[in-house]
Parts: sequence; structure tokens; C-alpha cells
Amino acid sequence: MQHVFGPVPSRRLGQSLGIDPVVPKTCNWNCVYCQLGRSTPLVAERREYVPAEAIVAEVAERLQHYRGRIDWVTFVGSGETTLHSRLGWMIRRVKALSDMPVAVITNGSLLYLPAVREELAAADAVLPTLDAGTADLYRKINRPWPEPDFATYIQGLVDFRQGYRGHYWLEVMLVRGMNDTEEALRALAAQIERIRPDKVHLTLPERPPAEPWVQPPDEEGLMRALAILGKVAEVVHPASGAFDLSGYDDPAQAVLAVLARHPMRESELTAALARWGGDAVQRTLAALQRSGQVRVLERYGQRFWTLAQARYAE
Repeated sequence: MQHVFGPVPSRRLGQSLGIDPVVPKTCNWNCVYCQLGRSTPLVAERREYVPAEAIVAEVAERLQHYRGRIDWVTFVGSGETTLHSRLGWMIRRVKALSDMPVAVITNGSLLYLPAVREELAAADAVLPTLDAGTADLYRKINRPWPEPDFATYIQGLVDFRQGYRGHYWLEVMLVRGMNDTEEALRALAAQIERIRPDKVHLTLPERPPAEPWVQPPDEEGLMRALAILGKVAEVVHPASGAFDLSGYDDPAQAVLAVLARHPMRESELTAALARWGGDAVQRTLAALQRSGQVRVLERYGQRFWTLAQARYAE
């Protein structure tokens, strides 16, 4: 599987060339809203899941192909990015390849480790997750590996702020009835005040969540979040723009590469694969479905294509 994908339209980073340093689904969290399905089993070991040299070589090739057509190069895993033990080396090597800014999307759970903080210090932007202001809600929403505990996780986010000079943007995924209540939001606001990020990005579930009961907040819940979380908070709406899959040799390869990171509506896939023609796309999806590599999942009254191996509650 190729580990550099896109460019894809990002809600926060424009057209982003993605780098996935782990394999699906390598994560130490099992978030109820995760678009890649459940993490079974949870994985907490830091190691070199994919050879770092191979990833950097692939980045170099793609940067030549897409030069002038991307806004950011982004490390974003089909799981937790910082579980790759050579992430810091890769960040520095990618930055040496071009003048494109480099971002890291992470759940932030390993920022309590000095080595991880040092690795991420080279990035131009770091975007950790903060969905809960209390230990109880953290366990209910993110369903994490037991270590670190909530207090240590928060302290890691605080400590990283102290020495980091790049853009520090927290992401809060709002889930109706869980972290959009006044009590939950005030607890979140207290933690945000301790962490002091540059921005807080409020996002909503828009792709199929791991658990079928997950719903975005209603308008009242969203307005409450904006009011309580303060001036640094902003709602980040779904990204516009096309998935650029021109770097792939055949539609089946392109479909498998994008679905490993982004479950997609059929209309999105058809648009992204337009150069092969609508009939070719339909034949490809049908063949992949017959082979057991992809499947259709229904969420929010819509049909999404996803990898067959991804695990979603029915």
C-alpha cells in the first residue's frame, strides 16, 4: 500500500498531501466517532511500522508531481501518527525536500513523552485532539489505552505549548449529548485555558462514525460550544475541493489508497476518479466488492464506501 496519498481537501489545511506512517488501524484510542471504525485491538507500542526511508522517498516523488498544487504536507495516520518511532526524522527530512509547510495531526496522547515533544517541535503546525474536559468523558468518547491517564495526557498538551513555536491548533469533535452540554463544555474550557492553543477547531462528525448512535450537535449545542469555549474557538466546516488521485496507475489502486484514510460517498469517488470514466469506476467498485476488499456502509441516511476490514458497529 502506498503511504503518501492525495492531495486531499482538508477542513483546516486546504489541499493537503497526506503521509500515513502507520498501517490501518494502528491506534491507542478507540474513539466513538472515528471514521475509520473501531480500533481492535488497541495498539500502544512506538515502532517503525513502515520503513521511514521508503516513506520519504515516496514523498519526494509526489512533491515533484504535485509541485504548486498543494498547501501543506501533512502527517496523518490511519491510526495514531506518533506511534511511528521515527516520526521526528521523517518530519525533518520532508522539510528538507521543499519549502512546503509540514503539519502533524495527532490525538496528542503521547505528548507527555519528552522524545515525542522534541520530534514534533520541527513541524510547522501540530493539531492535537481534545474532546473532553474530564477523565470520565475522556474514557467514554476516546476509549483510550490505559496509559497515559487523563491528567498526564492533559499535562503533555500543556508542556508541549511551553516550548513549541509553530501553529498549535486543538481539535474538538463535538458529539451530541456527550461533550456539547454546558457542564462538559465548561470543563473543556478550563482545560483549554491551561493548554493555551492558538486556535480551537470545532468539528462535527460528517463521515461514518465507528458507533451508529453518534450524531453531531444540534444548532443549540453548536452555539453553546461557541459561546463557552471563547474567542479562540471556530467551527470548521466540511472541506470543499476534489480528491486528487492522478498519481495512481489504475482506479482499483486509487480506491483502496483513499478508502484506507477516508471513507467516501460514491459521488465523491466518481468525481475523484473521473479520468477513468464513470463505467470504469462502477466496474472497479463492483470488482473490489466481489473480492471482499471494500463494502458499503450506511450512516446518516447516506451510502459510504469503506475498506471491508474496517470495523463499525451495526
